[in-house]
Amino acid sequence: MATTELKSGDTDGKIFIGKGDQPAWLTLALGNRHGLVTGATGTGKTVSLQVMAEGFARAGVPVFAADIKGDLSGISEVGEGKDFILQRAKEMALTFQPDQFSTVFWDVFGEQGHPVRATISEMGPLLLARLLDLNDVQEGVLNVAFRVADENGLTLLDMKDLRALLDAIVPMTAKKDEVDPLADVRKSALSFGNVTKATIGTIQRQLLVLENQGADKFFGEPALELKDFLKTDRDGRGMVNILVADKLMSSPRLYATFLLWLLSELFEELPEVGDLPKPKLVFFFDEAHLLFNDAPKALLDKIEQVVRLIRSKGVGVYFVTQNPIDVPDRVLAQLGNRVQHALRAFTPRDQKAVQAAAQTFRANPKLDTVTAITELGKGEALVSFLEGNGTPAMVERIMVRPPTARIGPITPEERKAILAASPVKGKYDTAIDSESAYETLQKRIAGTAATPAEAGDAAGGGGGGFLGQLGAIVGTIFGTNTGRNRLSTGQVIARSVTRSVTNKVVGGIVANVGKQIGGSLGSSIGREIVRGTLGGILKR
Repeated sequence: MATTELKSGDTDGKIFIGKGDQPAWLTLALGNRHGLVTGATGTGKTVSLQVMAEGFARAGVPVFAADIKGDLSGISEVGEGKDFILQRAKEMALTFQPDQFSTVFWDVFGEQGHPVRATISEMGPLLLARLLDLNDVQEGVLNVAFRVADENGLTLLDMKDLRALLDAIVPMTAKKDEVDPLADVRKSALSFGNVTKATIGTIQRQLLVLENQGADKFFGEPALELKDFLKTDRDGRGMVNILVADKLMSSPRLYATFLLWLLSELFEELPEVGDLPKPKLVFFFDEAHLLFNDAPKALLDKIEQVVRLIRSKGVGVYFVTQNPIDVPDRVLAQLGNRVQHALRAFTPRDQKAVQAAAQTFRANPKLDTVTAITELGKGEALVSFLEGNGTPAMVERIMVRPPTARIGPITPEERKAILAASPVKGKYDTAIDSESAYETLQKRIAGTAATPAEAGDAAGGGGGGFLGQLGAIVGTIFGTNTGRNRLSTGQVIARSVTRSVTNKVVGGIVANVGKQIGGSLGSSIGREIVRGTLGGILKR
């Protein structure tokens, strides 16, 4: 049998995945028909994922993959010709040639990769409700908040924006003659139904829980630009984008919601392209069962819609999980390319899972699929890829080919060097706090000051006695006691003429007050009169 280089094993628009009785190929033109990689822990799912990612990258297809344990990071470094790798390559009549792939690391927390951010507006109420684990009533209030923000031109970028908006739509009982600076916002919210303080309080507490999990680092600017996932390197190979998810997995709901948001953004932003010779992007979703756990029907409908339609955007989605039953049937039906590693059948539930996994393959009369699933060794898999006419091939038992890049994690020093040479270095590393809903609402609240009459009362000790009367007299002379009414023409002329002598007049009055009262107390009261009663005049 002829021997070829493992590096160039992919040929004629196909990715070489492994070999059994015959080679197993994944057709690039059908790579956007999605796929599934399943198997028990330690059976080789990560290696299969790396082999597929390498194949797509070699073909010029950018890849995005979540790295749960850190093992996938090795794709960025040159592979090592270890004995078991060389032996497996020899069994496949391949010559091992080490390789490495251009890699960009991303991290929601900004610790082991470039920060990944989204705005609250981009996340939307449906995904945010899922992230906050809200019930139907609370989700309804969240939808009201987003609608009010749209109607009032309030931009929702980060968590403080959402907090401020939620506070702003709480009904407020205003006292007589009290001005509510956010009355229009509350009125807008009221038009959609009653919003209770109790419901707002619950959502605020859930936001606090999310913030304590580090989600506040995810929401904000600069927000991720999806075009940075769709790049190739100088050799025309697809960039491998790795989401560092070891810490993110401690907040599984945030992890699943983030990846679903990313899929939704790709679906909404990318143009329709139909069937291409190869995908524009391939997306690997590890620990995919987290996406479907306790998901409400509305969310499952959205996931199904995205998976079904994103194919026409040139994006292939590959779910990685332990068992096919982790994925709902209506989503599973969309996944044409399958790789099944070993499952164990020690309990009735395990046996049921094996049966279910076997039924997802097109039967092969030469292979007992149920038995084979329990007998597969490490690195072995059952595979069924779509054929030229779009139908799944019969299931085959193969040995997965070894990756050409390193297997296993990289060192902190190697990661640091990759980040320093990253094509997006500096673009996302520093957060930006733009003016948005929080700042807008704060300005409106601060802009509602006390009336000048109230200010005069405060300066005069509550409006009583000589100082209070003095303030009223001066205010009348210079037209400051007109409340919120516009000044008359006579008042404007009088104020203009007298402004030049204001300081002298006030100075005389203050001096006389000081003499009457005496000492430092008189000087102090004099200064307060100037600052409190006349400050507004002197700044006009």
